Amino acid sequence: MEKRVLIIEDDKDITDLVEIHLGDLGYSLDKSSDGESGLSKALSGSYDLVLLDLMLPKLEGLEVCKRIREKDKALPIIMLTSRSEEMDKILGLELGADDYIVKPFSIRELIARVKSNLRSVDAIKKVASKESDSRPELHIGDLKIDFNKRKVILGKDIIELTAKEFDLLSHFAQHPGRSYNRGELLSAVWGYQFSGYEHTVNSHINRLRSKIEKNPAEPTYIKTVWGVGYRFVEPEEI
Repeated sequence: MEKRVLIIEDDKDITDLVEIHLGDLGYSLDKSSDGESGLSKALSGSYDLVLLDLMLPKLEGLEVCKRIREKDKALPIIMLTSRSEEMDKILGLELGADDYIVKPFSIRELIARVKSNLRSVDAIKKVASKESDSRPELHIGDLKIDFNKRKVILGKDIIELTAKEFDLLSHFAQHPGRSYNRGELLSAVWGYQFSGYEHTVNSHINRLRSKIEKNPAEPTYIKTVWGVGYRFVEPEEI
C-alpha cells in the first residue's frame, strides 16, 4: 500500500526537493506551508508520517507537534530543524517527536530517517491486521510487555507509548543486561548511524523512564551505565 507523508514546511525549495525524492520511492506527499493548516491536515488525514519544520508561520512547529501527539500516539513525527535550534530539538523530542534532521540535510540521510520511522508504522499495522508473528510476553517486576500486540502494562495500567518508544523498550527488554551506547541504539532502533543525533536517544530514554519508572531519578528497568550508555535490568535484579 502506498505510504502517505505530510510535510509541514514553509520553504518551497525544501518541499519540492522532498516531494521529488519521496515520489521516486513510491510515496505520496501532501504539503502544508503553515502550522495551522498543517495541524488540521495531520489530525484529519490518514498519514503514515509527518515531516515537521520547527519555524512555521501562524503556529510554531513545537505546538503542532504537541497537539498531534495529544491526539495520536503512534503517528511518526520527524522534525526539520536548523543547527541554531538546539534547545528546540530537545524540547520537540520531549514533546513526542520521534526523530529530527538538521538542515541542510542530504537526501540519503532524509530517506534513511523516513524509512526507519515507516518500519514502525508497518509493525503497528501488522498488529492491527493480526498478521504479526507470535512472540512471547515479558513479565519483569510490575512491567508486562506484549511484543505481539505492542502493548505495555505497568501494574494494572496500560502505558501509552509512541511507536519509537515501544521499539526502544522492546529492543532493551529482549537483551537484558547488555549495555548499549547511544550510537548502537541509533543503529539498532532508528536504523541509521549518522553522528550528532544523540538527543534522539537521550530524549526517548527520558520519556520511557517517565512512563514506566516509579521514580525516574532512580530507575528500576532502564539503568544508566556510566561512561557507556544504558542497559535493561536483568530479572534477578528486581
